[in-house]
Amino acid sequence: MSKARRWWVAPSASCGEGVGTRDFVVGAATRHAGTVRVTIRVRPGARSTRVGGCYDGALVIRVAVRAEGGRATTAALDALADALGVPKRDVTLVAGATSRTKVVEIPDFAADAFRDVVSSD
Repeated sequence: MSKARRWWVAPSASCGEGVGTRDFVVGAATRHAGTVRVTIRVRPGARSTRVGGCYDGALVIRVAVRAEGGRATTAALDALADALGVPKRDVTLVAGATSRTKVVEIPDFAADAFRDVVSSD
């Protein structure tokens, strides 16, 4: 069993700084066997669903659905999977089910796609 490694980028860093390098993402990010945990910020009730932007070091995902019964969380995870080009089952919620700020686990091979999504703004 491999030991998880932890990297840190100062909270004042720009969104996505260092993605794909040793200091993987803003805030605390942990690499586990084959996965990486990243922070997202969900903004429910938007006009349309869109992935992009930065809020407090987290990737912003705007979703059209309202935050009722976990629908906004599901829509955000689906939108992130689509943006990364990975199956929806590969993007899993780790923490923040009822919070707008969430920790999500993505596959390690999606690190380059995540960096592209973050840097496209």
